[in-house]
Amino acid sequence: MSGAAGPARPPRIPLPRVSVEDSGQPLPDPPPAPQPPDLPHPVLKSLLGAWALAACSPEETAAVEEHLGACGTCAVEARRLREAVGLLQRPESLDLDPGLRTRVLQGCLDRRPPRIPVPEWATAYDAETARLDALLQDFGDAEWHAPVRLRWFEADAATSRRTTVAGVIAHLLAVDGLVAVALGLDDPLGDVPAKAPTPAGRTEAYWRASHFPPTRSVRGPWREQSHELVRTVSFTGSSAGLLRVPYGEGELALRDAMLDRAFECWVHAGDIAEAVDYPYDPPAPRYLNSMIDLAARMLPRALAARRQAGLTSPGATRHLVGAGRPGRSLRLEIEGSGGGEWLIPLDSPAAVGSADHEVAHVALDDVEFCQLAAGHVSPAEAAAGQSGDREAIRDVLFAVATLSRL
Repeated sequence: MSGAAGPARPPRIPLPRVSVEDSGQPLPDPPPAPQPPDLPHPVLKSLLGAWALAACSPEETAAVEEHLGACGTCAVEARRLREAVGLLQRPESLDLDPGLRTRVLQGCLDRRPPRIPVPEWATAYDAETARLDALLQDFGDAEWHAPVRLRWFEADAATSRRTTVAGVIAHLLAVDGLVAVALGLDDPLGDVPAKAPTPAGRTEAYWRASHFPPTRSVRGPWREQSHELVRTVSFTGSSAGLLRVPYGEGELALRDAMLDRAFECWVHAGDIAEAVDYPYDPPAPRYLNSMIDLAARMLPRALAARRQAGLTSPGATRHLVGAGRPGRSLRLEIEGSGGGEWLIPLDSPAAVGSADHEVAHVALDDVEFCQLAAGHVSPAEAAAGQSGDREAIRDVLFAVATLSRL
């Protein structure tokens, strides 16, 4: 290619390399090490506590550590104090923040909403089954066969049943099957007959049908069933929440049954974590609040069932009112991030709670209320604060405990 030549470039003039030595500036001296002050023994001994807490100045730290190399008495005391400080520091849990999964999913969904979203009333079950599955992920044979004691209240008395970690998952599989059958899915019991179509009856039938105690192999069917339940209610849509799910002696709307299953999943995950000595946090506050709300809505019928069974306080006097009318009420105050306030009608399931007819007030911590509803805490130990009609308070606390079951 030919053409006019451009202007000639000026020659490059190499720049001299300048080192620190050539610049004429001396290298900076390193900072001097702190010189330990000459302190008397009583002063050094008084500094041991601050030294153990890493609260001394650099000069004091140097003086104390130099002294510890020469004084055996102070060295023993310093070691004891340093060990005590270690006990005061709470070890950080290796578990992820229980709300992290919710926040990550919410961030993803904000960017790209799902074509088929999970109904809001099924998200607690989705989250709690995922948390329990994460807990089970690294279990070995020893953990799967670790003994677990299932606890609940029956006829105002604490009841328990011993099983294993695998037995607990088999229990969840069998009871979740009530929701699966209501949705037209396969029953995990198959052709195994249950003496009663209740959670306890189905669990006993599943345990009896196993030729050997359940092992880690039960995790796969339980997790697949939980996935199938979430998929099915998502495809069915939010309108399916009113579908009735029979529990043997009663029934729940599907939206409440999914909350019930989320609650039991969390409670039994806590039983498993306790059996293997592992920490386990409560659900996210919004899920915890929904679980407490379900229990509060179930209380009027639980109170009615206790009256029919003759378990209410002997001196209790009913004030019958018409359906939908305000009646005597107890204010249930739940403290904590998942808490709130509920007015519980005392005399009829069809009555409406009313602040103008309030006769008693009970305050409980959110997790403690859930432990009471799970049968893990006795009614006598549960109330953090109470005022008003003592008989009404006793009846409500025992009614909360009778919500528990195997």
